[in-house]
Amino acid sequence: MKLRVAVLYGGRSGEHEISLRSAESVIAAMDPSKYEVERILITQEGRWEPRAISPDPCANHGIDVVFPVLHGTFGEDGTVQGLLELANLPYVGAGVLASSVSMDKEIMKRLCIERGLPVADFMTVYRGQANLDDICARLPFPMFVKPANLGSSVGISKVKSREELGAALAFAGRYDRKVIVERGIAGREFECSVLGNHDPQAAIPCEVLPSREFYDYEDKYVLGTSKTVLPADLSVEQTSEIQRLAVACYKTVECAGMARVDFLLETATGKFFINEINTIPGFTSISMYPKMWEVAGLPYAKLIDRLIELALERHQERQGTAYRKDAGR
Repeated sequence: MKLRVAVLYGGRSGEHEISLRSAESVIAAMDPSKYEVERILITQEGRWEPRAISPDPCANHGIDVVFPVLHGTFGEDGTVQGLLELANLPYVGAGVLASSVSMDKEIMKRLCIERGLPVADFMTVYRGQANLDDICARLPFPMFVKPANLGSSVGISKVKSREELGAALAFAGRYDRKVIVERGIAGREFECSVLGNHDPQAAIPCEVLPSREFYDYEDKYVLGTSKTVLPADLSVEQTSEIQRLAVACYKTVECAGMARVDFLLETATGKFFINEINTIPGFTSISMYPKMWEVAGLPYAKLIDRLIELALERHQERQGTAYRKDAGR
């Protein structure tokens, strides 16, 4: 019997268009002999078409598992995951905690620091409350200014002087009230895919070669001029270290299913820094998450199979949890 998979895509975030492209790639890769696909589009205004998933566990007939292909706010931040938990539906990817923690760059970095994992020096400011003198006293130029809760490099600026800082803070503040300011790392950029629940595994990492000053939204999705090197040109020891850190970060935020961990390699020190973790990485035709697994020996269609298997396994495991003190008596 075929599994009925509800592919949930679109969304209200600034990454709506990327979600549409990711969803089409995921659906095209699903084996029609195994799966029956139900498309559920969330418009940019927040409408669900043709139907919404109900929080009532008895109201979502005909759905065996949900595959959220939602990037950014209201999709990758734990909100949709909370709805799916209420609905008692199996779903691909991280749960509520890991989704929300990973989306918030400040909280993710705090947890990494607590576990002894390397992150670049940073500080957090809030929309309209930043003190430029304080920032300049604490961090050297260049700096990166980012919305704390967003992906696909939306709202990010590289700042080289105090004069540029105010505009960068205002730009990031358009997308989130909380803004991260980080020390710029001069070096190389890498990504590493992770897959699994209790025993996650890291794929072969890749290097990103931006065509601009940094790997921004236009470079990722519009210009098409950035390049990637897969497998990354790293020593055996460096590859092992990226994979170790990727899995450690994944476990730190209690991720499940999948994630892509992004890194910076500082030229001056030879040290890797964890930049961020994406719990619903891109699945477009140019996205590196599936490409890294393909090089590691897991083709796109088999990756989709495995992600659905992991979703069902995690859901089955959670069914053994008692939510009332008298359960099972």
